[in-house]
Amino acid sequence: MKIPKKKSMALLLILSMLVLLVVKIPLSSNAAEVKVNLRSTASFAILAGETITNTGSSVINGDAGGDVGVYPGSAFTGDTKVTIAGAVHLSDAIAEQAKQDLVLAYDDAAGRIPTTTFTETDNQLGGKTLTTGVYAFGHATTANLTASSPLILDAQGDPEAVFIFQASSDLVTASGSQIVLVNGAKFCRIFWQVTSSATLGTGSHFVGHIFALTSIQAQTGATIQGQLLARNGSVTLDNNTITNGLCTTVGENETASVTAGTTAATTAGTTAATTAGTTAATTAATTAPTTAATTAATTAPTTAATTAVTTPAITATTTASTSTETTAETETEVVKEGTSPQTGDYSADYSDMGMTAAASGIFLAINGVILYLRRKNS
Repeated sequence: MKIPKKKSMALLLILSMLVLLVVKIPLSSNAAEVKVNLRSTASFAILAGETITNTGSSVINGDAGGDVGVYPGSAFTGDTKVTIAGAVHLSDAIAEQAKQDLVLAYDDAAGRIPTTTFTETDNQLGGKTLTTGVYAFGHATTANLTASSPLILDAQGDPEAVFIFQASSDLVTASGSQIVLVNGAKFCRIFWQVTSSATLGTGSHFVGHIFALTSIQAQTGATIQGQLLARNGSVTLDNNTITNGLCTTVGENETASVTAGTTAATTAGTTAATTAGTTAATTAATTAPTTAATTAATTAPTTAATTAVTTPAITATTTASTSTETTAETETEVVKEGTSPQTGDYSADYSDMGMTAAASGIFLAINGVILYLRRKNS
């Protein structure tokens, strides 16, 4: 079969557009990083390979999970001084599964391709404002993040923004150092893959999930919003607060209680008002005609008034039916202005308009306009 020239050109154009789309899609999909999948480790605020040691009064909590686990080790020293919101899993099947999932998370973060590599030998992160991406850095002379200026993570209003940090050696934050989140950045989307061990300085504030190959030490008074997950070594605490809270995105299950309440109230009020108004208008419009109906009447948003009905020059064809006859085609004509809505056979009363008693039909008065529905002869 020979395809006409015009059709072949159109098909060629469509195929060309599809090729362009296929080429461009991968570029846009790689623009944003995907969060690391925590799997069963998500409920653990602390997970260690060998031991957990605590000094002083530490608090472990969070809506996402305040669980504590050790595997394959089983020691948790100083646990009596720790307030724990979740469960403790010492060398059990749950801790074992979490350990396996930690290995997957660690490998995932380590395998991401860096978008930026910091080559400084000290304070690689301090004083920087970073947007979503993968950031690599090496060993620092004193600390990767000092107290002189915070690390600012800017989501730029994107609730899906992900920040991944890759430490080729250790991770050290100085005493009093801070990580600040702005423009919608969320701690649950910040991941730290540490090839060696991590040390969080005294009184510092740290944000994100730490996947350390060896150990993690939180010095006196350090606060952590996220997780301390040590793959092979220990986790050491000293009067710390670790909060592993809920932090999800659109499409998952995160909604602030205030937002939820406001949304519910607004939706309820809007729905009630809209339903009431719509019901009243629809009822008025749909009950106006009795023995016949037109599309204009049934869709009228007010008490039997639409543009199609109130415009005197409009003529439409619709369907009418009676209780004794089959459906027949009708013509709708504007015949005379009236003053009140009513229906009936007015052929005799409107003889001055060229109508006779034989012109069987229905007059329908709507909002000051009388429509005559005349049956076509077959």
